[in-house]
Amino acid sequence: MTTANDIRHIESGLAGRFWALIADMREQRRLRRDYTHTFNELNSLSDRDLNDLGISRGSIADIAEQAAYGK
Repeated sequence: MTTANDIRHIESGLAGRFWALIADMREQRRLRRDYTHTFNELNSLSDRDLNDLGISRGSIADIAEQAAYGK
């Protein structure tokens, strides 16, 4: 009887890890989507608009990364 319980526990553990992996992949996809959206929005602004915001074109990727990933 112990063996059957151990097998069920292992399957449950594998299923739990699988669903955690899926959740992590979804979160990474959401973060990447946030990064891409922010990058594209800022990149679509004119140099004058960026200057008004105090942003140089070269720092757009850093700003998008900060917005999405908090780094």
